[in-house]
Amino acid sequence: MHVMKRRALWMVNGALFIIVLLWTIPTIGLLVSSIRPRDDIQSSGWWTVVPHLGWVSTGEQRPLPEGQTRDQPITIDGVTATYDEWREGVDLGNGTRLVWVGTLRLGQLEVYRQEWTASTRFTLDNYGQVLAGREYEIRNTDGTTTMVQGDNLMGAFLNSLTVTIPATIIPILIAAFAAYGFSWMRFPGRRLLFIMVVALLVVPLQIALKPILTDYVSLKLNGTYLGIWLAHTGFGLPLATYLLYNYISGLPRELLESAFIDGASHFTVFVRLILPLSVPALASFAIFQFLWVWNDYLVSLIFLSLGNQDAQVLTMRIAALVGQRGQDWYLLTAAAFVSMVVPIVVFFALQRYFVRGLMAGSVKG
Repeated sequence: MHVMKRRALWMVNGALFIIVLLWTIPTIGLLVSSIRPRDDIQSSGWWTVVPHLGWVSTGEQRPLPEGQTRDQPITIDGVTATYDEWREGVDLGNGTRLVWVGTLRLGQLEVYRQEWTASTRFTLDNYGQVLAGREYEIRNTDGTTTMVQGDNLMGAFLNSLTVTIPATIIPILIAAFAAYGFSWMRFPGRRLLFIMVVALLVVPLQIALKPILTDYVSLKLNGTYLGIWLAHTGFGLPLATYLLYNYISGLPRELLESAFIDGASHFTVFVRLILPLSVPALASFAIFQFLWVWNDYLVSLIFLSLGNQDAQVLTMRIAALVGQRGQDWYLLTAAAFVSMVVPIVVFFALQRYFVRGLMAGSVKG
């Protein structure tokens, strides 16, 4: 029986390891691509940084056979292939490959040999270019320097922080007060109000964008940080209230009753007892809200305005970057990883509370 349990444990752990590995590989590829030189990322895949058998140029060149035409097979060193096949490279069978470089008349044959190799050139120039506001100096492989136009993601990065931090803190505070009221205070219509809050969870935010935008225009809140803070607060409150209610309502009743007997008010109990004891649930919702607001594109596009370049958040700038530099993968990967850094840091900083917050109120003793 003990052997069977150990075998089952190994199988479960092995399956989880494979799933985590498969889930992590794209992120690793994105990171590696973001620190590779532009020439390397355009000519080879990110996995070439791992040692592998590959064709390496020896620097040797051979003369081309004379009198060849494009529509006839070409024989070199006893191997016959078409012109297009020689252009792609033909394996001679002895660990050597010949590649026809150039035109049919003015080209040359370059010799490649199969060896263990790895692409180990790395650079931070990609990050420097996407974060730079105006011009950025890039050092080329030949020692020369080139001035390129920066993409100013640093300004958008700060704008995202300006939007995300208040839009995470405000709904947490409001929802914590509301959850405490629904859990421990008795007032008329309490159950009906809570049902209405839960019902708001199923309302798609898209149907609320147009009427809210109309009100914002009349109140001159469109294009302001206050407007998007209020929008994210309203969209996040139902989930926050429901999540915190499940946790706060499950706290020991004796603890609160003893505080009330000692003369503590509801506000004192909330500040001194509820908030410190609710840290797991607060942190769990903070992860949800932060990730949602940080990765949001639609709400920011509507309420911060696409035409306002100075107020664009990171998702808007990256979307614009895709349109402007759709072929420059070395910049797109760097920009994508910049947008991932802060959510990763937030998640790992609060992950020890994550499962505890999700399980809040799920089991009643």
